[in-house]
Amino acid sequence: MTGPALILTVRMRSELTLEEIMGIAEERAPEFEALPGLTQKYYVEDVETGEVGGVYLWDSPEALTEYRESELRASIGAAYRAVGEPRVEVYRIVKTLRA
Repeated sequence: MTGPALILTVRMRSELTLEEIMGIAEERAPEFEALPGLTQKYYVEDVETGEVGGVYLWDSPEALTEYRESELRASIGAAYRAVGEPRVEVYRIVKTLRA
């Protein structure tokens, strides 16, 4: 299988409006674009709960581990004024429908 190996999801409630969140996302985008091993990041909003988050596609466990131990990762809650701790989940991709 080629393509990403892992998916990291982050979900949180924020004190900010979606417009404010997207402004911060734009400011921080270059830092994420520069991360080795991050093949894609989707910025998402749960239409039912209003929670916001990110879906990250990683090409290796090592790249994900490096990110999870970084200051950039540690700054997410404060940057987006999260209410409580962001929820983080990691999934290993075991099969893809389309290559």
